[in-house]
Amino acid sequence: MVGALTLTACGGSANATSDGKGGKDSPKTSTAKIAISAKDGSTGASINATGVKVSSGKLTDVKMNVAGTGQAVAGTISADGSSWKPKQQLERGTKYQIGATAKDADGRTAAANSIFTTVSSANSFIGTYTPDNGATVGAGMPVSFTFDKSITDKKAVQSHITVNSSSGQQVVGHWFGDRRLDFRPQDYWKAGSKVTMKIDLDGVEGAKGVYGVQKKAVSFTVGRSQVSTIDVNTQTMTVVRDGKTIKSVPISAGSAQHTTYNGQMVISEKFVQTRMNGSTVGFGGEYDIPDVPHAMRLTSSGTFIHGNYWYSKGNPPFGRQGTSHGCIGLADVQGAQGDTSAKWFFDNSLVGDVVIVKNSPDTTVSPDNGLNGWNMSWSAWTAGSVG
Repeated sequence: MVGALTLTACGGSANATSDGKGGKDSPKTSTAKIAISAKDGSTGASINATGVKVSSGKLTDVKMNVAGTGQAVAGTISADGSSWKPKQQLERGTKYQIGATAKDADGRTAAANSIFTTVSSANSFIGTYTPDNGATVGAGMPVSFTFDKSITDKKAVQSHITVNSSSGQQVVGHWFGDRRLDFRPQDYWKAGSKVTMKIDLDGVEGAKGVYGVQKKAVSFTVGRSQVSTIDVNTQTMTVVRDGKTIKSVPISAGSAQHTTYNGQMVISEKFVQTRMNGSTVGFGGEYDIPDVPHAMRLTSSGTFIHGNYWYSKGNPPFGRQGTSHGCIGLADVQGAQGDTSAKWFFDNSLVGDVVIVKNSPDTTVSPDNGLNGWNMSWSAWTAGSVG
């Protein structure tokens, strides 16, 4: 018998069975019927759902290779012999071949083959999302998707992403432009709740000729609720956890020339140390600090709450005056070590915690500048939903 991966003139198709002619000496046709999900010669095959199934029989062998290179693709046959699937997600825009054999109850063999190509990068889209599976986040953390291609059928895409919370809170999606889709409840997540998002975009046409490839479930946990409010009038931050004030921290917000945004901002990233270069956020060469300690991002445009070790030791600004280029500074030491206000706040903060700024002469932060959709009314939020 020719190897299962060899296509012969007799034809190997995705649904081939042995071809008994019914002559006096010919064996009866196997009743096993093999179905390979990716049809022979097809393009645009799923990178998630490709596999092999058999009815009226059991699979005895399945081999899958990258066509051309022969690189084997590992996979497993189910315990009952009825199906096979790859162990890992397939690559986009790649040509594969599958050969499968099965036997029916009488031991008669059937074989099927398929050579196919998975959906290409040009004809597919992927959504990068936050938070990650298994994360524990603050009560202000939205679910946020950023797609690598413009979405024209927003309803199709949004309807194939569901976000549910164990708290029972209603969760609604909102589109910022045609590449970003965020989900949140009307109020902050309830502390301790578990949020699950089901991404079922595989094969969903998000734009003409452009299909989704993701199919997975992701869950995260909401930790304790922490909301820290900064009053620019007093240059003070009040940290409230689960409804109780746990600390008052002196800060230094933006100067009169470089004010800090007002509004509800969500910590989206944390860095023990990071470089801050003014030229990357429109301040030319006004500053370039290679080791800013305890930095936590509040906006995508460059607003952080962070430690400050370069302040005037003879005239510390914290609790007294705003001196920054729009960030919120806390007393710190170089090297991110030591018992400082900045280290305490960093150690006691989660991605997803809320920092509120009030009484600044600046405007309210834009809802799409960072993960800051809380600055939009619920009616405006739901108006941006197409689900």
